[in-house]
Amino acid sequence: MIEQTYPIVWDLDRFFEGGSSSQALRTHLDNVKSKLVEFEQDLNNFTTPSSVQNVEEIEKAINNLKDIAVNLSEGGAVIGCLLAQDTTDKQATLLEGEVGSLYARLSSVLLVIQQVLSRTEETVWQELLQTEELSSFSFVLNEWRKEAKQMLTEKEEEMITTLGVDGYHAWGQLYDLLVGDIHIKLTIDGVEKVLSVGQANNLSSHENANIRKESFEALEAAWTEKEEFFAKTLNHLAGFRLAVYEKRGWESVLQEPLQINRMKQETLDAMWGAIAKNKAPFAEYLNKKSAMLGEQRMHWYDLDAPVNASTEKMDYQQGASFILKHFKEFGPKLEAFSRNAFEKGWIEAEDRPNKRPGGFCTGMPVSEESRIFMTYSGSMSNVSTLAHELGHAFHSYALRPVHWMNRQYAMGVAETASTFAEMIVADAAVKEAKNDEEKIALLEDKIQRSVAFFMNIHARFLFETRFYEERKNGIVSASKLNELMETAQIEAYGGALETTHPHFWASKLHFYITDVPFYNFPYTFGYLFSLSIYAKAIKEGANFEEKYIALLQDTAVMTVEDLAMKHLGEDITKEAFWIKGINLCIQDVNDFIQLTNAKG
Repeated sequence: MIEQTYPIVWDLDRFFEGGSSSQALRTHLDNVKSKLVEFEQDLNNFTTPSSVQNVEEIEKAINNLKDIAVNLSEGGAVIGCLLAQDTTDKQATLLEGEVGSLYARLSSVLLVIQQVLSRTEETVWQELLQTEELSSFSFVLNEWRKEAKQMLTEKEEEMITTLGVDGYHAWGQLYDLLVGDIHIKLTIDGVEKVLSVGQANNLSSHENANIRKESFEALEAAWTEKEEFFAKTLNHLAGFRLAVYEKRGWESVLQEPLQINRMKQETLDAMWGAIAKNKAPFAEYLNKKSAMLGEQRMHWYDLDAPVNASTEKMDYQQGASFILKHFKEFGPKLEAFSRNAFEKGWIEAEDRPNKRPGGFCTGMPVSEESRIFMTYSGSMSNVSTLAHELGHAFHSYALRPVHWMNRQYAMGVAETASTFAEMIVADAAVKEAKNDEEKIALLEDKIQRSVAFFMNIHARFLFETRFYEERKNGIVSASKLNELMETAQIEAYGGALETTHPHFWASKLHFYITDVPFYNFPYTFGYLFSLSIYAKAIKEGANFEEKYIALLQDTAVMTVEDLAMKHLGEDITKEAFWIKGINLCIQDVNDFIQLTNAKG
C-alpha cells in the first residue's frame, strides 16, 4: 500500500528561481567570477613556502579555493540539471559554456597553487604538513605535489586548460546537442510516437520482442545516419587528450584515469584478470536466457528483455516505497535520507520528450543537497537505477561533516556507494519473492547487472584502450570504430552474442565525457568492491551502518588499496579478492539456471 505520493519532477527553484532565465542565478555566477578574478590577482603574491611560518598563506589560499569551487559547482550543477531536463533550453546551453570557461580559470588557479607548493623544500614541506592547519589535508596536499611534478610548466598547463574550453570540452557539449536532436519514430500499440533517445532506450526492457527489436534498429539507424559526426567528435576528444599526454611525456593512456581513481595498475589488471577467467557462467546464463526467449543465441536487443510475465511494472510511487522499505532494513540513516529526497523533490523521473538519456546524481555543495535525474518507465531496471543514484546522494550526505578538501573522491569509490545501494534493494527483493516465477525475474535483474559490469563495461574498456592505440596513428574512421566495438563485444561477452551493437561507441555518453577519461572501469571496480562491503554488512547487521559511513568518509583521503586494507582487511592488487566477489555473482547464475531448469 502506498502511504504517500512523491513528486516525480524535481525542484530546481529551491536554488535559483526562474530556470535558465533566473536573475538569482545570473547574480550568483557574476559573484563567482568576481571572486575568481580577485583570487587570480592575489595569487600573484603567492610564493613558494620557505618556512613553517607560511602556513597561514596556504590556509587562506585553500579557503578561497573552497569558496569559489563550491559556489561554481552549485551554479554549474543547476545549469547541468536545466539542460538535462530540456535539451532544447538554449539559454542553459549558453550558461553551460560560461561555466565551462570559469571552470577552466579555476583549474588554472589550482594549478598555480599546486606548482608553487610543489617547489617547497622537503623538510619545510613536512613541517607544514604537521601543523594544525594543514595536517588533516596531508593526503590531498601530497597528491597535489606529486601531480604538479608530472605536469608541464604553469604557463603551458594554463594554455592547455584555456584552449580546452573551445577545443576539448566543446566537443563533449556538441555530442549532447547531437543526441538531443535525435528523435525516434515508433508505432507502439497502434499509436505512432516520437521518442527521445532516452525514451527509446527504455524500450530495451519492453515485454514485446518486436518492439525491442524495432526500437534497437531505429536507434541503430539514427546512430548510423550521424556516425560521421559522432566519429569526428570522438576522434577530436581523443586527439586532444593524446596530444596533452605526449607533451607531458605520459606513455600510457591509463596514467590519468588511474591517477584520478587513486588506483594502481596492478589493481586494475587483477580485477580484469579475475573477470576474464570467469566469463563462462555468465555466457551460460545468456545462452539460457536466449533459449527462454525462443532464440538460439543472444541478440543485443534482448539483453534487457524480461524472461517471464512476473517481471511486474512498478510505477514511480511503488518504486519509491519499494526502495525505502529495503533501505530501512539496512539502516535508519539511509532510509531517512532517501525519504527526505523523495519528499523534497530531489528527483526528476518523469517520462517525457526532450530529456537527456541516462541517469545521474549531482551535488549542490552550498545547499548541501543533491539532485537525481532519470527517465522512469516502471521497469525493475529503473528501480535499480533510482536506488543507484540515491546511493550517490547518500555518499555526499555522509561527507557533509568533512572539509571540502577531503570530499573530492574518485569515480571508482563513488560507484561503490551507488552499487551498494542497488544491492540492498536487489538482494532483499529476491529473498522476499512470493514464488519461483517472481524469484526468477528478480534474480535475472541482479544477474543483468553482473553482465553489465563484467561484460558490457569490459567491452567499453577493451574498445577504448584499442581505439586510443589506433588514434595515435591518425583519425579512426566510423567503420573502423564499428569494427573495434564489435570485436570488443564479442570478446567481452564470451562469444555468447548472436548480434552486436556496432554503434555503441556513438550511443554511449560515457565515451564523450570530458571531465573523466575512461569512464568505464570504475563502475566494475565499484560493483565488486561494494560486494565485499555488502558481505560485511550482512555479517554485522544493523550495526554496520556507522562503519559504512566511516568508510565513505575516508574515500577521498587515501588510495583505494589503502581504503580496502583499512576497512576490509583485503589486498585488492591480488585476483583472489576480486574472485570472491565474482563467485557471489556466479551463485546468482547457478540459482537462476537451477530454478529455470526446474520450471522446464
